[in-house]
Amino acid sequence: MERSQKVKFVEDMKGRLERAKASFLVDYKGLNVEAMNRLRKDLRNAGAEFQVIKNRLLKLAAQSTDTAQLEEFMRGPSAIALSYDDPVAPAKALVEFAKEFEQLEIKGGQISGKVMDLGAIKRLAELPSREVLLAQALSAMQAVPTGFVRVLNGIILQLLYALKAIEQKKAEEQA
Repeated sequence: MERSQKVKFVEDMKGRLERAKASFLVDYKGLNVEAMNRLRKDLRNAGAEFQVIKNRLLKLAAQSTDTAQLEEFMRGPSAIALSYDDPVAPAKALVEFAKEFEQLEIKGGQISGKVMDLGAIKRLAELPSREVLLAQALSAMQAVPTGFVRVLNGIILQLLYALKAIEQKKAEEQA
């Protein structure tokens, strides 16, 4: 790659790193082409992009971005997975892929500037997806007004029963 191509590549990568909400560094050593293509497909389906990159170029592109904090992991063969939306889905895809292909080593990652080691990434992968979390939050928010309406309905019914009992008592007294 010529110097001008490298400069253009670094600028492009810097723009992508600035837009990314999360980035994960992996060591892909030992994976064959078929496995790499499957990993790319899995990550694409999870809303992330995956690229093999030289550490020197990644360090240059990562300067003044959140990914710069991952410099300690930038050793040996490296590839980066970038997520622009949901950081949980790519983490799940990487962890699941690493279970099947032990050659893939997840080095580390960052979400909004917070560095994560392998253990934290595995815990992140155990979280439900964004859609499930939103559905759970919506369900909880709907439960509060529903419960409130039931309480109010119960009070009104008790008042109605009390008035009905008074009416029956007065009817009995008059008879």
